Amino acid sequence: MCGIAGFVNRDGAPAERAPLERMIAPIRYRGPDEGGLWTGGAVGLAHARLSIIDLSGGRQPMQIANGDYTITFNGEIFNYVELRKALLERGHKVVSDSDTEVILHLYREKGEACVDELNGEFAFAIWDARRQRLFAARDRMGVRPLYYCATPGAFLFASEAKAILAHPAAPRRLDAAGLDQVFTWWCTLPPRTLFEGIRELPPGHSLTVRGGAVSVKPYWVLKYSEKKQDENASAEELLELLTDATRIRLRADVPVGAYLSGGLDSSLVTALARRVSSAPLKTFSITFEDPEFDESAHQQEVARMLGTEHQAVRCTEDDIGRVFPEVVWHAEKPILRTAPAPLYLLSRLVRRSGHKVVLTGEGSDEILGGYDIFKEAKVRRFCAAQPGSRLRPHLLKRLYPYLPRLQSQPVAWLRAFFKTSGIENPFFSHLPRWEMTSSLKGFYSDALRSEIGKHNQYADLERQLPESYADWDGFSRAQYLEASMLLPGYILSSQGDRVAMAHAVEGRFPFLDHRVVEFANALPARLKMRVLEEKYLLRRCARGLVPRSVCERRKQPYRAPDARSFFGRSARHYTEALLAPARVRQYGLFEPAAVTRLLEKCRAGRAAGAKDNMALVGILSSQLFMAQYMDPARPPPTQGPAL
Repeated sequence: MCGIAGFVNRDGAPAERAPLERMIAPIRYRGPDEGGLWTGGAVGLAHARLSIIDLSGGRQPMQIANGDYTITFNGEIFNYVELRKALLERGHKVVSDSDTEVILHLYREKGEACVDELNGEFAFAIWDARRQRLFAARDRMGVRPLYYCATPGAFLFASEAKAILAHPAAPRRLDAAGLDQVFTWWCTLPPRTLFEGIRELPPGHSLTVRGGAVSVKPYWVLKYSEKKQDENASAEELLELLTDATRIRLRADVPVGAYLSGGLDSSLVTALARRVSSAPLKTFSITFEDPEFDESAHQQEVARMLGTEHQAVRCTEDDIGRVFPEVVWHAEKPILRTAPAPLYLLSRLVRRSGHKVVLTGEGSDEILGGYDIFKEAKVRRFCAAQPGSRLRPHLLKRLYPYLPRLQSQPVAWLRAFFKTSGIENPFFSHLPRWEMTSSLKGFYSDALRSEIGKHNQYADLERQLPESYADWDGFSRAQYLEASMLLPGYILSSQGDRVAMAHAVEGRFPFLDHRVVEFANALPARLKMRVLEEKYLLRRCARGLVPRSVCERRKQPYRAPDARSFFGRSARHYTEALLAPARVRQYGLFEPAAVTRLLEKCRAGRAAGAKDNMALVGILSSQLFMAQYMDPARPPPTQGPAL
């Protein structure tokens, strides 16, 4: 895994090395092992390498065919062994053992269709000197990021926006609509970002730049059907696919570890890794001092059963407050929960243990029906079928036993909050979450409201839905919204790539192997959720491979302490400074008086449930983002999260 950056001068002026050096410098942490720059004509490519495969022969930028094709590549191609063998059989002269060279030869042979052959997590750019074009692509599920910016003088691209901002031609302005998306969906919807003029290449898309023209198109999309009906055959096929996805993700010339949360997904991935490899396996976990969030007993039970060498980092509220500015710096966007902060500490533990690569269980909930939001939508549809029932809404309380304030709410409140009507709405499954998040917009300043105007985020999203969306069942629609929005935009980004690569740690995701995703999307909903039992088919696959208690326990959402993390000795100073009326007024996003009331309430320990916690974290992270990226008194961000 690496950091990449580059540009094409649109006026044809010769590329200089100095802008490349400025661009790659702020993301050097993504690849601290080696670095490389290349210029040719109007094009410049830069690379910061995290060496994992072919440690001595995989240097980048890499060229083949006497310089006709040059690549800078971030990621891993897990089926590179098979692809390399096939290329050699077809007469290609592949001289290294690197997956990078495999991409170049595939592109030379197949052009843009090369991406169809790749099983991996990747973002890369190839300069094709023969055709005088730049070709770039991002992996199907959006594990690895890629940003770009078309200025009058140059086309810029990089793994992170901060690298683009380091180029003198890049604008540095807030996109208010991008901020509004975060306060609607927890993430931006590509191509929009928090930075005006800087775009994000969507997952499963490729991009070409030729003669000053930029074109973007999809090469893979999420599709849902019900082709796999037989339960026994489906269970066997799912386990085979997951086993092979895990096997090829163990390919590395450095040790591979595994995250172990104590839940079903990471436990099964760890079990499969032990099953397909005889190499020792280290596992890594987060534990919390607060038992409300701690899963250490389950983690230790799995580690004992599977015989792994286990390490854990204990996370306190003060720890979260201390690293939160660094987390926002790496996320490059406001976040509404503190959950990325413990994962930032976890990746630091992995790196300090001498590991660069970990397997992880993310993606299972989105593709195999694990989230409470899927259960919730099912119960809400059940309630909508008998709108007068006073018993059915009480099922909603059973979904969230860890939310004590919910248990005392009357039926009328449950119906209103969970929106048990409006089943015809295309976003029915997600309306309670999105509208709760949108309620935080009550803190917006008049200036921000004016800048956003009457922009309709739901209308924007509806225009981007696939044509077949209307034909899918409600469960598939909910899965699509999770897998296409929150998964790449938040889970794999703020909780994934950004906090792991901050410490040069590469996460690998067997559940996001595109073969597994396509298989899961062909399953009927009844094999994903049996009544209200989440991940039914996966639980069946896991029997005998993980402890019975882990296989049978209901999913516990990953959470971390929120508002109270910002009033200890490590965070109080910047919390008070950034939320002071003068500073809030300076950045102009929120109403100072409303923020002061919220601050006083949270400081006194009176945060009332999820809304107050989300509001404080979201507003504070927005203020941090503005201080780090948009404050005109600071130069373009290159040195880290100074306040």
